Formats: sequence, structure tokens, C-alpha cells
Amino acid sequence: MIFEAAPQDLWQSTVHELTNILSPHGAVGADGVTRTYALGDFSIHFFLQLAVIIAACRVVGWLGQKLLHQPQVVGEMIAGVILGPSLFGLLLPEIQAAVFPKEMKNVLYTGAQFGVGLYMFMVGTSFRLDHFAKKGKSAMAVSFAGISAPFLLAVLITPWLMTIPGLFTAGISQFNATLFMGACIALTAFPMLARIINERGLANSSLGTLSLTAGAFDDAVSWCVLAVVLATFGGGPGIAVVAIVGGISFALFVVTIGRKLLAPLGRMVEEKGEMSYTILAIVMICFFLSAFVMDAVGIHAIFGGFILGTAMPRGKFVEELKKKVEPFAVIVLLPMFFTFSGLNTRMDMVNSLEMLFVALVILAVSVVAKFGACYVAARMTGEDNRTALGIGALMNSRGLMELIIINIGLQKGIIGLPLFAMLVLMAIVTTVMASPVFEAVYGKKARESGELDAVPDNTRA
Repeated sequence: MIFEAAPQDLWQSTVHELTNILSPHGAVGADGVTRTYALGDFSIHFFLQLAVIIAACRVVGWLGQKLLHQPQVVGEMIAGVILGPSLFGLLLPEIQAAVFPKEMKNVLYTGAQFGVGLYMFMVGTSFRLDHFAKKGKSAMAVSFAGISAPFLLAVLITPWLMTIPGLFTAGISQFNATLFMGACIALTAFPMLARIINERGLANSSLGTLSLTAGAFDDAVSWCVLAVVLATFGGGPGIAVVAIVGGISFALFVVTIGRKLLAPLGRMVEEKGEMSYTILAIVMICFFLSAFVMDAVGIHAIFGGFILGTAMPRGKFVEELKKKVEPFAVIVLLPMFFTFSGLNTRMDMVNSLEMLFVALVILAVSVVAKFGACYVAARMTGEDNRTALGIGALMNSRGLMELIIINIGLQKGIIGLPLFAMLVLMAIVTTVMASPVFEAVYGKKARESGELDAVPDNTRA
């Protein structure tokens, strides 16, 4: 009994329990020494992780705004990397391992996919189809340029990269390596681009819609190319077929039949003046099914959310939906996405002058291929110089979509840790430069002339 224990034993027992809160409390493992994590351990870690993640994202985001004039989202991206082995794990490895044990990563991964998928669903509800119709020609031209130029440059640099030991895994063909590099360079950070567009006050502008449309298409193509790489690398041709055919079929169904099926929900909200919990539940069921379908076919859950969002009724329906869903998605769920990717990122792999040179070449090629090609395409389709520069600046952002695709490449044995680190560096630099370059070439003058409103308050929050 607790009252029968000696004071010294009671004190030692209490201290032991307090200092082992984050230790595994399950059954003893096969080695007879270490314990497995019990069911209750997962919730203990999850709640602590959320507190740490949200606090870090808000603090780093605030510092990024005040010191670097970056949107909140860029600070959250950097915070995710800080919480991983690149800084937190480097300075305080034992504490970092206790807060973010590898056994808990699957739980965080699920929350991360939920967060980014739900956010992209909300972005889809703001997608302006009228702007797309007006800017469709420019969007497709920008998208084509943003895909073709990266793959062309990938053809040029991949043979050289394959001569450097450790960048690609042994046995990978030049064809597969080229496709993978092309997909990495062609990516536009769809979720990151969406948040930058929102936070820069571009959500309802033709430039924002054009950039988001082109970015969505570029990312979809990159994911399909990745599916082809995985298929030819040993996953089987069925992966590519299911991904491409399944993704296109789902998108066509949602934007045609799905839109008609959802229309009555919009009328109900308009009649009542508010969204009931029942309608909200129906919407969330549709979201989860959409995310499931796109994840299951091998594209990504975020495209399921975004496509469904574009088909949602507009007007009062979207206003009510944003009130009920968006704050929680942005503040609580989305930071999990950034942190999960950051936990897989190690910046100490670029550790020599040769590796630094290779990293700088990859960065330069990526900027030229994306910024340059999208700028030229926008100019050729009639956009003025300032708008074309703004489009190029936005399309050059890669963010954590890049981290997702290169994590897959690392896990599937396509690339090695050094190339992984170089591509992480490229993703961070192109993302950090997107907002200030955009403001310099387009945003500042557009706000002065009244074409754009002042930066919304939510970027300062």
C-alpha cells in the first residue's frame, strides 16, 4: 500500500515515474530488456507533440514575419525542420528522441496527411473557375513550360550526378534517375503555394488562380511520373496505370456528377442561413472519401481534398464551412504536416566543398528551369512583364511537397542521403525566396496601385 511504503522508497518511486513519463510502458521486447510502447504511450506523446509543434510553428512563424518578412507558412516550414534531427536532434538528441520517438511517426504521419488534405480542401473552395476560364490558355502554357523545362535540364545534369558516389543508389537506371530528378525539379509546392497565395491576398485574383492551376497540374504530373518510376523500378506497371487512370477518372467524376450531387447542400445552407452539423458531417464524409480515393490510387490525399473543394457550392455554404473548419485546420492540423517532413530531414549531409558545389548546381538549375520557363511562357501568352515575373516567383516555390517526394525516393531506394539533403536545401531556398521575390517584382507595386489589397491580417497573426 502507498501509506505503508517507507518515505525514501515512496520518493524514489515517485521520481522514477516522473522521469520516465515518456519511456515505453508496454511489454518487454524480444531482447528481454527494452519495452515496447503501450497504447497509452501513443496518446501521451501525441498530445505533447502537438503542444510542441504548435508552439514552435507560431514562434518561428512570428519571428519569420518580423525579421525576414516571410509569411507564417514559411516559418512553419522552417519550424518543422528545426524540430527534426537537423537542429533539435543535433543539440538535444535525447530529448528530441523522447518527444518524437520513431515508433510514434506513423501516428504523426496520419495527422499530417489529414491536416494538409483538409487545408487543400479549403483552398479548393476558394478556387475561381471564372478566372480559370479566362486564364486557361496562360495556365496551361505556364504549366507545360514548368514541366518540360525541368525534365529537359534533368536529362542534361543527371548523367553527371550519377558519376558522384552516393547520390543515387547502385543499380538504378539513368532513365529512372532522370525521371525522378525531373519530377523533383518540376514540382511546385502546391500546399505552400496555396498558403502564400492566401496570405498575400491573391486568393481571388486572376494571377493567384493562374498560378494555383498551373501548380496543381505540375504537381499532378510529377506524382504520375513518380508512379511510373516506382513501376519501372520494381513496383509493377499496375502502379502507374492505377495512379493515372484512377486520378483522372475521379477528377472528372467530382467536377461533373459530384458538383450536381452537392448542389442541394448549398441550397439548404442558403435557406437556413447557416450550416447545420448534419450538413457539415456529410461534407466531412465526402472529404475523407475523396482523400481515401486519391491516396489509394497512388496520387496523394491532398489532390482528393482540393478537387472536392472546387466542386463545393459557393456563397453562404463556403462562408459557413470556412468558419467551422479553417481555423482548426490551419492552426492545429497543418503544422503536423511540416513537422513530420522535418523529422525526416538531415541538413548535415552536405558536408564538403564538392557536395556544396553539387547542391548549388541543383539549386541554380531548379530556379532557371522553373522561374525562367514559367516567366517566358507567361510572357508568350500575353501576360505583362510584371505579372509574368510574379507568376515565375510563385511557381518556383517547392516547399514540403518536395520533401514528400524525395522521402519516397529515399524510402524506395532511388536516391541516397546526400542527394536527399541537397534537394531539401533546394526546397527550403526556393520556398523562402518565393514571397520576397514576388513582393519585389509584383506585389509591392500592385498594392501601391490598388490592384491588390494590403497583406491580410492573418499573415501577421
